[in-house]
Amino acid sequence: MPRKPTISPSKMTTYLACPTKYMWTYIDSRGKWYLRSKSYYSFGTSLHSVLQRFHDSGDKGVTTTAEAVAALEESWVQAGYESQEQMMQALGEGKEIVEKYVEESLAAPVTAKTLFVEKMFRRDLGSFVLIGRVDRIDEREGGDIDIVDYKSGRSGVNEDDLRNDLAMSAYQLILQEHFPGRKIWATIIALRADSRASVSFSTEELEQFKQDMMALAIEILDRDWENHVPVAKSLCSKCDFLPLCNKHPEFHLDSE
Repeated sequence: MPRKPTISPSKMTTYLACPTKYMWTYIDSRGKWYLRSKSYYSFGTSLHSVLQRFHDSGDKGVTTTAEAVAALEESWVQAGYESQEQMMQALGEGKEIVEKYVEESLAAPVTAKTLFVEKMFRRDLGSFVLIGRVDRIDEREGGDIDIVDYKSGRSGVNEDDLRNDLAMSAYQLILQEHFPGRKIWATIIALRADSRASVSFSTEELEQFKQDMMALAIEILDRDWENHVPVAKSLCSKCDFLPLCNKHPEFHLDSE
């Protein structure tokens, strides 16, 4: 029996931004040769690595602010920066972020227990499997489950942001099956702004999201990618895949 296709929040958000970008990223292998490193991705990956270690009960190497800063230096991803000066400036900012985060976390009362860090979850939805890698899963006092996601690029976050966040909605839908009968929360921590927000969808809200998401997933999976024609969009000028699209006779950047 053939394996079911997988759909993830990243795949869906990429498709919604540009179906052609989705094709070059997930369907056509030529796309991988055109991908370029991004400084914002390297920055986020570096911070995530430190926070993963800090919250991992099995990792005793990051338990203080000094150890967090040292861990950031050790795991720092240099790819994608335009200059050494830009990279060092980002490293300095990263040190401030992890130092403040760890300091505040150690001073705050313990109200939750971390169950998982950087964990992949799956939920079979019939014609496909919904997957998602979660930064952290906590169990709150009282038994509620909290999905925690770090954002290194956001200037702030509120409940409306969470309600409109496709990934956090998908994570709640997945975890609903893994923790039946438990209330599921989604929390985004905006690291730069040192702010956070949480929201919990009702059963009805999750069911509506499930129906909308399944319709989108089927559209993606059933699309005729072999005969796909790239369409110009406002994001084309900064897209890694523009050289590939330019090779298509029906693609015209000025038609955007």
